[in-house]
Amino acid sequence: MLSSLWQNPTYRFLILFLGLFAFFYYLNIAVIGLAAPGGYYVPIVANYLNYIDGLRYCLMQSTAFILKLLGEQVFTTDTWLRVSGRGGFIMAFDCLGYGVMSFFSAFVISFPKPPKNKYFFLPLGLLFIQSLNIARFVLLGLFWKQSNLKQVINHHDLFNIILYLALITLIYIWINRKSETSLDSIRKQATSVIPVI
Repeated sequence: MLSSLWQNPTYRFLILFLGLFAFFYYLNIAVIGLAAPGGYYVPIVANYLNYIDGLRYCLMQSTAFILKLLGEQVFTTDTWLRVSGRGGFIMAFDCLGYGVMSFFSAFVISFPKPPKNKYFFLPLGLLFIQSLNIARFVLLGLFWKQSNLKQVINHHDLFNIILYLALITLIYIWINRKSETSLDSIRKQATSVIPVI
């Protein structure tokens, strides 16, 4: 039964996708839980394997850098950012985008395309996700406090809608992009040098 499911490309994709998504997502949750003081705190995870705090630091400092380039006075700690005379935010774990990164990584890895098509798309897609996240943080620091949108929609929901629409578009383009095999590439080169009669 399982082997027949695995032979079917659609089921194989779904099994791989769901398994990888669960693995990535719950790995992130585990690192957050084991690295945060209290509860199941494990010092080795907190000191040596805590990539979550590294991601938060990188996002916070990138946001602060852009805001300073825009001429704003910015104050930060490990978890919050404040723009003088504007607004600010607390960067909770939910703001880091680990859920959408887990989804994207699992999808790209499990999708039946040659590995060479994934080498650049996966890291570029993750960079795209975090670039949009930084843009959100910049906008939050500058405009969200005065915005009337906050009475209508939560900024997390608004960001998720925009991000998933952008990702679906990006994935659609990637899936439908024809990948040249090395044989196709050789044929193209040969026909450009030798005219076909």
